[in-house]
Amino acid sequence: MTPSVFDPAAFLAACSSHPGVYRMFDAEGRLLYVGKARNLKKRLSSYFRTTGLAVKTAALVSRIAQVETTITANETEALLLEQTLIKEWRPPYNILLRDDKSYPYVFLSDGDYPRLGIHRGVKKAKGRYFGPYPSAGAIRESLALLQKAFLVRQCEDSYFRNRTRPCLQYQIKRCKGPCVGLVSPAEYAEDVRHSVMFLEGRSNALAAELTTEMEQAAMSLEFERAAELRDQVGILRRVQDQQSMEGGTGDVDVIAAIVNPGGACVHLISVRAGRVLGSKNFFPQVAIEEDSASVLAAFLAQYYLGSSERDLPAELIVNAQHEDFPTLLTAIAELRGRELSISVRVRGTRARWQQLAVTNAEQALAARLANRQHTAARFEALAQALALEEQPTRLECFDISHSSGEATVASCVVFGPEGALKSDYRRYNIEGVAPGDDYAAMHQALTRRFGKLKEGEGKVPDILLVDGGKGQLNMAREVLQEMAVGGMLLLGVAKGVTRKPGLETLYLNDAEHEFTLPADSPALHLIQQIRDEAHRFAITGHRARRGKARRTSTLEGIAGVGPTRRRELLKHFGGLQELGRASIEEIAKAPGISKKLAESIYAALHSE
Repeated sequence: MTPSVFDPAAFLAACSSHPGVYRMFDAEGRLLYVGKARNLKKRLSSYFRTTGLAVKTAALVSRIAQVETTITANETEALLLEQTLIKEWRPPYNILLRDDKSYPYVFLSDGDYPRLGIHRGVKKAKGRYFGPYPSAGAIRESLALLQKAFLVRQCEDSYFRNRTRPCLQYQIKRCKGPCVGLVSPAEYAEDVRHSVMFLEGRSNALAAELTTEMEQAAMSLEFERAAELRDQVGILRRVQDQQSMEGGTGDVDVIAAIVNPGGACVHLISVRAGRVLGSKNFFPQVAIEEDSASVLAAFLAQYYLGSSERDLPAELIVNAQHEDFPTLLTAIAELRGRELSISVRVRGTRARWQQLAVTNAEQALAARLANRQHTAARFEALAQALALEEQPTRLECFDISHSSGEATVASCVVFGPEGALKSDYRRYNIEGVAPGDDYAAMHQALTRRFGKLKEGEGKVPDILLVDGGKGQLNMAREVLQEMAVGGMLLLGVAKGVTRKPGLETLYLNDAEHEFTLPADSPALHLIQQIRDEAHRFAITGHRARRGKARRTSTLEGIAGVGPTRRRELLKHFGGLQELGRASIEEIAKAPGISKKLAESIYAALHSE
């Protein structure tokens, strides 16, 4: 089937005027776009008029080879079906919200000495949850404040249970030492109650209560206690002074959408119990011409209908009106069982929230577009430097990191004209090669990466960058020849004789085509950026792998030696070093260790 086979006039003549969802496909059967309509015939007719189409909409229409429709009972059902299809298929011409992470909460555990911490995901643990917060950074800010003011512990339960003396947090007056009984459960419970009041947004009532206690302590000549309460009140007052939007009430999400040529940004401010918890930027994929109201409507539908666990406020404050808002509110009420309102024209504190969201969205989008335009200019300069007919759209760079051959890790980072494509980054733990053999490590990483292409997975880069000189470049050529992978340029990046930035030596496809670029060349700056990012990503993975290996006891991999036996063995011999010196007979004398198990332990400790 080709696009010319599709007859819009014949299709529209038979199209229903009922509410429903429509799906547009190209000649290969790929889903291009999903939309909903109160009247399918009227909505679809607007795509096939002869004049007045936006450029991007015309590009979509030119690819349409088939349109399918699904009639629904009403517009609300159409909206719900539309969001289900968008979430499942992620069509390229829809406005797509990329927000797969669950939002974090502050978690207060149960028990005599509860713990405050950050929680994501399903709320299985017993305790109280406060939030959600827009980001983990917003939670850390609140937890740091609470730790200074009320000294409620934030350590993990396993750490708490095994302490025999107070930790550093006690020494710097950030904890009262409940792990070793330095504070009574009653006093600790009072600190927890104050923390809960703060997290619930009752900081004014909390400050008034602490002020009263401070005055009573002073009158009773308990000056040390009065000083502690004074410090707590001071911390709370500073927070209230820093809160520029003080005076609001209720649970509100303030959302502003801004669209400029080249992209869109949605900024969300979360307000709970009148207190601003934080904010977050979203950059939805906008493939056809859209205004702020359309982006906002699509965002709200995906954000509040896309996850049943997402917290619903009582009110949404937005910066644009859209005709779909009544349908959206009905759908939220049906799906989530909660009613909420949408406000556009607001006054007082709510107007300040709204303007702040608009300002943040404008600035975030401007910064993103400036960075994207800068990166695109560098891609164009690279195409000119390499004399390419077309500008590359995908660059991949590989690097190797290890410490004297230990815990070798290879990294693959990916860049496009819009910047780093972090979802395509990959790390490879290198196994079975001689320590320090970077060539063999590179061979293994490239083989694993491009072996996916034969399985129909992954994309072919336009340019493959290899951090290193002629040896790494030749290794990459051998791998690509072995695997019969073509259609890409090879670019080796060597640091040069002086090993100074700006004096890199480049190799195009083979060692014979050696060249350099001026130190101020945007193309060289792009190469340096990608090379440095590959190095950062590799060394981060290497350090994590090395740290894990050094934290792992040799005993952990031995069948039949669990945590209790490991603890008893180390206690019996006084440490791993002494255990390593012991014979099989000496190991067998340890509590709970048979002769056969002793042989396994001895073999594991002397396997190298």
